[in-house]
Amino acid sequence: MIIDSLENADKYNGLNPLFAAAFKWISTQDLNNLADGIYQIQDGLKAIMSAKSGKTAAESLEKFECHQKAIDIQLCISGTETIGWKPISKCRNFKAEYNAEKDVTFYNETPDMYFQLTDNQFGIFFPEDVHAPMIGEGIIKKLVVKVKI
Repeated sequence: MIIDSLENADKYNGLNPLFAAAFKWISTQDLNNLADGIYQIQDGLKAIMSAKSGKTAAESLEKFECHQKAIDIQLCISGTETIGWKPISKCRNFKAEYNAEKDVTFYNETPDMYFQLTDNQFGIFFPEDVHAPMIGEGIIKKLVVKVKI
């Protein structure tokens, strides 16, 4: 997992061949006014914009998740989002087996840590990063870029 600010995004372009295209696309958008929806950036790269009410930690942990075929770049545009995290190596209790169609596995676990994202801060979640996003109060506007592995 990586936590940083958009101003440092270029530092991560070498980690995956699609990261440069993802961060370039993000930099060309008016994120504050980008409409909710799915944006196909290019093959293997899509963005999902949403502005939703934050959840309680218990609600978010109902979908304590990780992905096998995608890396998530989760960017908080406005609001304050708390995210729970735990390495997959410490997760033993499946809530549901891997769903290949949705590329998600859910766990019945407790995060090892929580952290907050706010204006233009992002987290990068690799397949080994189990995460519980959208914890917070009020409206959280965020962009999730799905980077195919």
